[in-house]
Amino acid sequence: MKARTKLLSLLGSLLTLGAILFLAIPASAQQDSRVPVAMLGGFMFIFLIFCLISYVYIALALQTIAQKTNTDNAWLAWIPIANIVLMLNIAKKPIWWIILFLIPLVSLVMAIIVWMAIAEERGKPNWWGILLIVPGVGLIVPGYLAWSD
Repeated sequence: MKARTKLLSLLGSLLTLGAILFLAIPASAQQDSRVPVAMLGGFMFIFLIFCLISYVYIALALQTIAQKTNTDNAWLAWIPIANIVLMLNIAKKPIWWIILFLIPLVSLVMAIIVWMAIAEERGKPNWWGILLIVPGVGLIVPGYLAWSD
């Protein structure tokens, strides 16, 4: 039943997106200077919704991982900077590593190292952390680590 609900939800989202884009096609054929701005606003709205859904998904996955590893304060997954502290607690890494997450290119390496340690804490191979650098697969890794047995 859950799979059916998820499928219907996904189908509804795709139909909504299709309707928005379908209505934007005739508007783009007009010679009005406001149309490109309106289309940009529509695409920005869709991008914002995608980012919000991704944030909720990753926060829920991180909270589930924290609960399964018996880490205190699993609710920190919902607070933007505090979720890094939660990840460091799950991975059993020093808290001062949060400073390294604030350095632009170093943060990518640190995220991979921390997610590798989180995968080991969940009893999975550590190469699951390396998969974060693969586009698209990076969204699957937190869910796999959270909801697989």
